Amino acid sequence: MREIVNSTYISLDGIVEHPETWPGLGGFSDEGNKVQAELIQSCSAVLMGRHTYESFAGVWPILSGDTADKMNSMPKYVASTTLTDPAWNNAHVIQGDLVAAVEQLKEEPGDDIVQYGFGPVTRTLIAAGLLDRLRLWVHPFFVGHGGTQDLLYRDTGVTRFNLVNTTALSSGIVILDYRIRAEN
Repeated sequence: MREIVNSTYISLDGIVEHPETWPGLGGFSDEGNKVQAELIQSCSAVLMGRHTYESFAGVWPILSGDTADKMNSMPKYVASTTLTDPAWNNAHVIQGDLVAAVEQLKEEPGDDIVQYGFGPVTRTLIAAGLLDRLRLWVHPFFVGHGGTQDLLYRDTGVTRFNLVNTTALSSGIVILDYRIRAEN
């Protein structure tokens, strides 16, 4: 069965939204790009919400190289109640039951599914027991602003994780790779 692997940037103060506004991101170094490329190359589909889709669809189609070619060609599943006609190549909208759609995607043949963003889609996957791995890119600074919609942590109940890997980048970013515990 395919796994869902979430990859999320987070600041030390728990902010996950709008990383493009963060100071000196540093994750876009050759070192960080290599780690992200390895994840993309190991997956055969992408899952995201509408906000992440809109951000990615504005950037990935104009990039080139092996990783961009893979991202642009593989199926992209967008959970949205408002998006109807996605322009990005091979993008499909999930408008109905997200849980049922993801259960079906996990059963289909292929490699793992990478899921970007940390919002309603991720929270739904965790609540339904469908998220298998959480890869947090912890950035070594406080963003210092943001509202409750910007925070990773919310009233979602207890979810336990097992740490499976850590990667420290020279920029100070630490990538924490967790597997969701089966007993959740």
